[in-house]
Amino acid sequence: MVDQKGTVQIQHISKVYPNGTVGLDDIDLTINAGEFVVVVGLSGAGKSTLMRAINRLHDISDGAILIDGEDITQAKGKALRRLRRNLAMIFQNFNLVKRTTVMRNVLSGRVGYYSTFKSTLGLFSKADRQQALANLERVNMADKAYIRADELSGGQQQRVAIARAMMQSPTVFLADEPIASLDPKTTKMVMDDLKRLNEELGMTVIVNLHSVPLALEYASRVIGLQAGKLVYDKQIADVNQTDFAAIYAEAGDKE
Repeated sequence: MVDQKGTVQIQHISKVYPNGTVGLDDIDLTINAGEFVVVVGLSGAGKSTLMRAINRLHDISDGAILIDGEDITQAKGKALRRLRRNLAMIFQNFNLVKRTTVMRNVLSGRVGYYSTFKSTLGLFSKADRQQALANLERVNMADKAYIRADELSGGQQQRVAIARAMMQSPTVFLADEPIASLDPKTTKMVMDDLKRLNEELGMTVIVNLHSVPLALEYASRVIGLQAGKLVYDKQIADVNQTDFAAIYAEAGDKE
């Protein structure tokens, strides 16, 4: 029985695409509540596929993924929507609605709790609007609440995406190459934001990264994938920088 919220059990999962390409190959691991896990590997190693499988953006071919003891791979309808609310996710390209305000973008993270009618018309509660401002404050973006998203820099857009994801009240925060298009200064800001969510709120954070130095700086645990296989899994205290040579030893197909 799972007691702490934010546990992800990945049970011997595989993903084979219709053309026969193997995206994931018998991945078996448990990510414990409150961990900050960084997943590393070459492009094509399966990092993004794994991330999308966890929140059911991809269906898997075999195995099961349990979120706090509930199998998301078999969930349907309301049960699937409820489980997905616990899994916030941000992406490399931010996925904001550029022509609307930062506030409206952040509030859109709450649509899973509203009917389509109310969310389309923007009929969000006062409490949710206050929470949106609080989440923007958490990422130091409250002063940008009422400007259009397309007026923001890339780093600012990613921080708004974090605030939006927080509106789901998640237990697990997924970040798929969140800093790939950012400069070093904004990279640090975004990674610091994710680390605060982990340390201050006890949230489980799973991040795909290419950067070995960032993995060493922020992770509590490092997982390595190679050609869809799990080839590395160590707590940060046991990680040696030379270990990464084996993880990046051979090229894979582009993700």
